[in-house]
Amino acid sequence: MAEITLLLVDDHPVVRDGLRGMFDSDPGFRVLGEAAGGVEGVELALSLDPDVVLMDLRMPAGGGVDAIAALARHGARSRVLVLTTYDTDADTLPAIEAGATGYLLKDAPRDELFAAVRAAAEGRTVLSPAVATRLVSAVRRPAGPVDGTLSAREREILVLVARGTSNREIAAELFISEATVKTHLTHIYGKLAVKDRAAAVAAGYDRGILGRA
Repeated sequence: MAEITLLLVDDHPVVRDGLRGMFDSDPGFRVLGEAAGGVEGVELALSLDPDVVLMDLRMPAGGGVDAIAALARHGARSRVLVLTTYDTDADTLPAIEAGATGYLLKDAPRDELFAAVRAAAEGRTVLSPAVATRLVSAVRRPAGPVDGTLSAREREILVLVARGTSNREIAAELFISEATVKTHLTHIYGKLAVKDRAAAVAAGYDRGILGRA
């Protein structure tokens, strides 16, 4: 398994030290740097080009949501995995909309955190159960003119996305090309009026397409 490189962005030195110690103990990870705020985090992410940025949200020296949006504007390759103590509606949805690949709470066990980082590095959506529930409620909006009816194939793909399956894995399982998977995802986003995988999963639960969370 290829080594996954990381950038830690958190305003608490003790938290950064703890995270560095955890990841340094596993040969599958390498911490490239640390930042105490969002502004510094963006600068380091652009210069160090880590696979994954572990991003806190509420920091005096630049908030996480603004940092995530800035990385998206710069076209950064790094995936952002939010790691925070906050799971309120005001925190979860803005972070996902800004471009975060996943959202995890700091009370997550070590193995869950490691698995989430690996998933994020592969571009797979990662949501803790508490955050998924919050997100389902947060994305509720009055029905608009968008036709939200998904085809059988689109529903099938959305179910796989909700399981954290990558585009490549979906293509292999359904015997279609990755390009076709991406096309279906584009159609799903349009029909559900969302911008990314995490929001599509949340909307899928909200509308009963994936059952009820």
